[in-house]
Amino acid sequence: MKSIKLIFMLFFLGNTAFAQSDIPTDYFSSPLDIPLILSGSFGELRSNHFHSGFDIKTQQKEGFPVYAPADGYVNRIKVAHYGYGKALYIQHPNGYSTVYAHLQNFAGSIQNYVKDNQYKKETFELELFPDASLLPVSKGDVIGYTGNTGSSGGPHLHFEIRDSASRPMNPMLFGIEIPDSKKPIINSVFAYPIDANSHVDQSQNPVKLRLKLQKDGSYITEKIAGFGKIGFGVSTNDQLDGASNKNGVYQIRSVFNGVEKFNILFEKFSFDETRYLNRFIDYEYFVKNKSRVQKLFRQSNNPLSIIKNEEDNGYVILEDGFSATYTIEVTDFKKNTVIITIPMEGKNSEILEKKDLKETEDYIYADQATSITKGKFGIYIPSNSLYEDTFLDIQVQGDTLKLHEDVIPLHKNITITMDASNYKAADFEKLYIGRLNYKGQPYYNTTYRKGDKLSTNTRTFGTYTLAMDTIAPSIKPLNFENGKWISKNSTLQLKIEDDLSGIGSYRATVNGKFILMEYNYKKDVLTYNFNDNVVIDSENNLKVIVVDNVGNSATFEATFFRK
Repeated sequence: MKSIKLIFMLFFLGNTAFAQSDIPTDYFSSPLDIPLILSGSFGELRSNHFHSGFDIKTQQKEGFPVYAPADGYVNRIKVAHYGYGKALYIQHPNGYSTVYAHLQNFAGSIQNYVKDNQYKKETFELELFPDASLLPVSKGDVIGYTGNTGSSGGPHLHFEIRDSASRPMNPMLFGIEIPDSKKPIINSVFAYPIDANSHVDQSQNPVKLRLKLQKDGSYITEKIAGFGKIGFGVSTNDQLDGASNKNGVYQIRSVFNGVEKFNILFEKFSFDETRYLNRFIDYEYFVKNKSRVQKLFRQSNNPLSIIKNEEDNGYVILEDGFSATYTIEVTDFKKNTVIITIPMEGKNSEILEKKDLKETEDYIYADQATSITKGKFGIYIPSNSLYEDTFLDIQVQGDTLKLHEDVIPLHKNITITMDASNYKAADFEKLYIGRLNYKGQPYYNTTYRKGDKLSTNTRTFGTYTLAMDTIAPSIKPLNFENGKWISKNSTLQLKIEDDLSGIGSYRATVNGKFILMEYNYKKDVLTYNFNDNVVIDSENNLKVIVVDNVGNSATFEATFFRK
């Protein structure tokens, strides 16, 4: 056991030293002047993607200044209700770029530039690509303030470093120090029989292995009896100092009888490949158990570049009468390491548990485009939407389509089309296709209309139904009343809600002039800031129009007075 550990550590040290040798480690300073405690690490496994940077905690508060970590210029700005929210991109002269997301606001000339364009275009959401000479920044300049905009789950700064090809890289490689004295956490280990002749402990289905903690912090599993082609998977997290968040690890390696089988390194990836995370993990197990098992073998249609080395695609062949040891090493960036040892015995036994497989009339070949008609519904599945050939369970009952269940990942959008010719013309525009949530309620999917047909695109299997929304959104003032003086107010706030298809758009004016209102969808609040200096009269007529996703419209009007 000691010799195996020594080989692991020598290989790891040599490998990481070589990989990091050409990366500048003293070029970028910290973007914040508070202690760096992470809620999310680079490469962390997220829904449908790998996390592309650091999520830096901001003490549950907003408004900390964000500093340029090096000289450069702003080359992209995006403001959106969802996703990154208010995001800033800086290009640096050494070829790298940095990204700052979920900002509360931008700073100085950047904020002025954004606000000018929002008023010019009369829209809150926009994307800008300034010329290199327009918004230069020097190292240490304040470029924005931390916030909670977009799809953020709480106040923090999302920070990225990207290479010259816009591939996100692990910021720890650049010398940005994050304290970490804890070993990774091992949640579970699985063995996967791969083909029809393989089995583990007389089962053709994935087998969860029992872990036994050793005095030195390593683990050993009970000996497994197996035969044929077998792969392994591990669910693991890292916990950094100062936080209880479950972060991603830096490296996972496996060795079979002294030969390296698989080596995964979370240093860099491309956005083009990030959705292949769903092929990399045991997707069905995640959906059912909310734990991501990383498969230590490369299946077909898995081009992930985080896999740095593999022998026989990571699979092991266990022959009858053959004893072997499989070892998994999980390491964080600070080289805190946990080793899992799996003793194995080759035994071609009777299979007592056959592979779970439900055969249906719809068998889909992954490399072929497929069109299926069921009742009122048509389903188009482009080629390579699925990672492998599979049976799909597709059933229709009236206006509801059961399109398998969300236990198989989709890589591309598939199209669902529905014939709605039996609906009256007056109702047609209020219809939409929605995916049923866990409560059985339809969640709006962007719906297109052509003739008497409705269609939507989706990358999630599940149950879809035709829904109707004839109710207009509601609009209520929060911090003012009609006909009142509000000279002390710094903002105007209204609550807007739509319980069915959701908010689609909004527009606000005062005395006929467009005013910029920021929509916080998490709180259903629209906010106008009087610092914009659009409202200059003492008597003011406010008009707000809100439209939902199927065109139902509501109008709110009020008068307020201000000195």
